[in-house]
Amino acid sequence: MKKIIISLTTAILVSSCGIYSKYKPVSEVPDNLYGLTDSTATADTNSLGNLSWQEVFTDPQLQVLITTGLQNNTDLQTAHLKIKEAEASLLSARLSYLPSFALAPEGSVSSFNHGKATKTYTLPVAASWEIDVFGRLTNTKRRSKAAYLQSKEYARAVQTQLIANIANSYYTLLMLDAQYEITQATEANWKESVGATRAMKKAGMVTEAGLAQTEATYYQIHTTLLDLREQINQVENALSLLLAAPPQRIRRGRLADQQLPESFSLGIPLQLLSNRPDVKSAELSLAQALYTTNTARSAFYPSIVLNGSAGWTNNAGTLLTNPGKLIATAVGSLTAPLFNRGQNIAQLRIAKAQQEEAGLAFTQTLLNAGSEVNDALMQYQTAIEKTTWYAQQVSALETAVKSTRLLMKHGNTTYLEVLTAQQTLLSAQLNQVSNRFTEIQGIINLYRALGGGRS
Repeated sequence: MKKIIISLTTAILVSSCGIYSKYKPVSEVPDNLYGLTDSTATADTNSLGNLSWQEVFTDPQLQVLITTGLQNNTDLQTAHLKIKEAEASLLSARLSYLPSFALAPEGSVSSFNHGKATKTYTLPVAASWEIDVFGRLTNTKRRSKAAYLQSKEYARAVQTQLIANIANSYYTLLMLDAQYEITQATEANWKESVGATRAMKKAGMVTEAGLAQTEATYYQIHTTLLDLREQINQVENALSLLLAAPPQRIRRGRLADQQLPESFSLGIPLQLLSNRPDVKSAELSLAQALYTTNTARSAFYPSIVLNGSAGWTNNAGTLLTNPGKLIATAVGSLTAPLFNRGQNIAQLRIAKAQQEEAGLAFTQTLLNAGSEVNDALMQYQTAIEKTTWYAQQVSALETAVKSTRLLMKHGNTTYLEVLTAQQTLLSAQLNQVSNRFTEIQGIINLYRALGGGRS
């Protein structure tokens, strides 16, 4: 009999080894995850994403806004509360290893045929302790720990996105300010042009059509100013929401004064596993799925629970003793599944499928991260290349405006050509400002894509 028990126990332990497996972190990523072949893909661990946000965004006004957002933003505060919730769940899972105690005092008064009342009482303290032989409690604790770590990564993701959103909104305001300043100066010039064109019309040097074209362009520029003013107000309101504040005027610097990193490294793709909070969160989901599968496996094996109680009672069956005497009981129980094996098999299949889904989701998240790095870097590099061309275009158009004005004074061209040159110059100047913003936005997006956002 003893040999049979030993053999059965050994068989159970061998067959249940899968319920004790621990998650092994991913240590490899797809080759050429960033899709780059140039020098920016060198194996340099000094990644832009490893810099603190204060090192990337050096504008004092922007730093104040980011600090305020990190303190007040409601989404980030909610994420921190989720960490506390997960921490409490983890504590509960850890405490499940310990016995549970309960005080259950009882008392009664009875009397038969108006006889003397009989009083009985029991003051027991009951204890129950599950022995985790087959890993149910262990896997629950490991899953809770992974959920806790995932909540921290979620908070990191919210913080990273918040910093990027505040920076994008801030630089959008600087871009709109610069465009408003250019358009305002152009409006003043066009106002003078309208007056000059009217005088030339009276002198017969310009036709009615030329005057109308000049006035129409002036009106268009004025409406552009109104549109820019409205956009500035909308961006300020959106930025105020990120700061959890009512609509307000945002103090800010100038676009021309901004200094952002111009020389940086992408680091090695493997760093995304630790730097990108969404990638880390997806991996922790995979870990939780593994422990859920282990828990489903442990449901096939019995649970062992020790129960006991100790206390005082004056009720000894037919005999009452006063004062009461000590009473103690101890019971061990083994509960094995008999008729729910089919349900357990179904739960295990579900858990395995969900584990595979988590693996696919992790792979896709990692590929998305690599694609975002590629997109942001291309955005930045393209804007840098455009900078020289925009500068040359603006310089050429400024020369064209001066030349057409001189030619008009000598009667070699019409005033409409001057107006066309001025309008084209305005468009090029606005595009030049937009390209500078696109360049800055590329840095912001790249910083976020590499998992930046540390304090």
